[in-house]
Amino acid sequence: MEREALNRRNAWEPSAFYSLGKETFFFTGQEISIRESLDSYGAVIWPGAVALCQYLEKNREQIDLMDKAVLELGAGTGLVSIVTSLLGAWVTATDLPDILNNLNFNLSRNTRGRCRYTPQVAALTWGQDATRHFPSTLYRYDYVLCADVAYHHDFLEDLLITMKHFCKPGTTLLWANKIRFQSDLRFAENFKNAFNTTLLEDIPHEGVRIYQATARK
Repeated sequence: MEREALNRRNAWEPSAFYSLGKETFFFTGQEISIRESLDSYGAVIWPGAVALCQYLEKNREQIDLMDKAVLELGAGTGLVSIVTSLLGAWVTATDLPDILNNLNFNLSRNTRGRCRYTPQVAALTWGQDATRHFPSTLYRYDYVLCADVAYHHDFLEDLLITMKHFCKPGTTLLWANKIRFQSDLRFAENFKNAFNTTLLEDIPHEGVRIYQATARK
């Protein structure tokens, strides 16, 4: 993935141009400037995030985010949360504590004065942290968004636990991911077994798939 982080600037050329440490995108008629770093996977924009933003922008009628409560897991640089905010949602962007400064910087720079709601930022470690800090009795979301959260790490089981915690009846989960490893395929199978799922889009040249999921009854 380190090589991919260095090489991925060749992807999505029609919608972005790049300078050192910054990527500029155009979504919802707005210029979005993202500060990133190669110091952390969470500070880099990955293909799943761009694909999910493109999908949300071109499918506004089917996925109407206006005035909806939206949670993003593993928000990273904040691109998905920014686009979701620009589409009218009330957004909470979550990630690990060491990611939050850059996440908050990007959200603030790109949404101030542009959005119906000011996006919120919160620390979240997948697993039991979700149950403790986001009890279901208090936190309900219309949509849960995830982009490139499955890769070669040791917390895939905790990720699925967290997805199930937040994806209650009445919630729609959208997950976009580039499939890189066998562990990604195994996670995708576990994901499909855990939820009612629909493959919304398959982008072969990027290896990205976008799934929609709802809770099983």
